[in-house]
Amino acid sequence: MEFTPLLIAAIGVVFLLAGTIKGTVGIGLPAASVGMMALFLPPKVAITLVVVPIVIVNVWQYWTAGDRIGALRRYWLFIAAMLPTLFVMTFVTAQVDGRTIALVLGLVVVAFAATNLFFSPPALPMRFDRPAQVLGGFGAGVFGGLTSVWAPPIMIYMLARRVEKDEFVRGCGVVFAAGSVPLFLGFVWNGLLQGSTALVSTAMVVPALVGFAVGARLRQHIDSDRFRTIVLVLFLLIGVNLLRRALF
Repeated sequence: MEFTPLLIAAIGVVFLLAGTIKGTVGIGLPAASVGMMALFLPPKVAITLVVVPIVIVNVWQYWTAGDRIGALRRYWLFIAAMLPTLFVMTFVTAQVDGRTIALVLGLVVVAFAATNLFFSPPALPMRFDRPAQVLGGFGAGVFGGLTSVWAPPIMIYMLARRVEKDEFVRGCGVVFAAGSVPLFLGFVWNGLLQGSTALVSTAMVVPALVGFAVGARLRQHIDSDRFRTIVLVLFLLIGVNLLRRALF
């Protein structure tokens, strides 16, 4: 695919906005960027472009969130279930057409966001934490490898655990940082991330990090209830846009 200067500039704006969302709520970089880029790029190209920024921004989020070892100890089972699933699913992505990917992702995101906006999910008792981490890790691996968007299963788990906003960002950071490595390796291995696409994806690290820094400052001024609502409304809008792209 040919990337003109105007197209690269438009992609840069997308990653600046998506990075700001990521810095504010701790998630949403791939979902927001893929959702916006799908307006003017094929879905599979949009999914591939987000891979390198995902790696760098998620590692940065984990590094700056604090309590790094504690977060790793709390969520290691989620990570262990996610990593192999995610790597295997990247090979499925290479064989699936873009409209199918957009349709599946849109349905999942809309259903999750709408349900949680109008109904409060039941709290997850601590005795069910380990099986919930395994199930959530598997789900995140499936959707992450297929679409580069793995946040819905992670959000379900975190919201059910009733974690406060800083722990939400910290937990998402360690899971995303761990998962971004096999995602990157899988996309390179199956030949999706190469040539000009790889160069543009690498260049998008800069606007994504700038946006993340802006969003991190905004997060300090948002209370927990408003924070949760912002996250869910964001995902609802992204899901509706993905469905529009797939159907029309």
